[in-house]
Amino acid sequence: MHPRALIAEDEPLLAQGLKNALALAWPELQVIGLAPNGIEALRLAAAERPDVAFLDIRMPGLTGLEVAAELADRLNEGESVPRIVFVTAYDEYALKAFDLAAVDYLLKPVSAERLAIAVERLKAQLAAPKESLAQLVSKLQKVIGAGRADAGAGLGEGSLKIIRAAVGNTVRMIPVEEVCYFQAADKYTSVVTRDAEVLIRTPLKELLAQLPQDRFRQIHRGTVVNLAEVAAAVRDDAGRLSLRLKQRKEILPVSRVFADLFRQM
Repeated sequence: MHPRALIAEDEPLLAQGLKNALALAWPELQVIGLAPNGIEALRLAAAERPDVAFLDIRMPGLTGLEVAAELADRLNEGESVPRIVFVTAYDEYALKAFDLAAVDYLLKPVSAERLAIAVERLKAQLAAPKESLAQLVSKLQKVIGAGRADAGAGLGEGSLKIIRAAVGNTVRMIPVEEVCYFQAADKYTSVVTRDAEVLIRTPLKELLAQLPQDRFRQIHRGTVVNLAEVAAAVRDDAGRLSLRLKQRKEILPVSRVFADLFRQM
């Protein structure tokens, strides 16, 4: 059977250009879809189960890293795991993180020579024993961990002490340690305390880089939890992890990519 691939790229000309270049470099490869954003990429990947996914790092809706992490979270052990190639405009310094994580990458604009190398790597990987879900998760943990370190570069660890949130005509001053968890909500971030929930305009990714790392941890693509507010980490029959909080009734799911943080709990 011919290998099947998904291309996720929000710029149509670049997406079509990569498809055309792959047709020359790898004629046997069947491109099953071009996704214009991260949400469509996740839908196609989940529905079509491609052998290879070319994911642009920066896309509307979900980034390429978020698509990969979400896809890994939805797979069951033993299901086919796609080989992921990130497509990025990052400079060579940032690319070292991807290389170390054993995840291939293509630097925009994609050259025919570099694409040929990626194709040979992919062919070798597809001919080898199938990668396990655990191996994919491990790779993503390394890449996302490197991304968190880069995001925090230049910022003082734990520099954010107070959350300022507008509630009607009032600006609430919420000490960071009183927050149970943060959750991404469209263009806002929901700040959840023991007895209230307010919205702020600061993106969750920006907040994460400023929060004390010994207290706050990301547990899902859109959730950051205050470890001091966690009562227990519980696994269900399928092995999926979730957190129970001390002062809130919500049960917070933990993505596989971040589950290693709670292995000792």
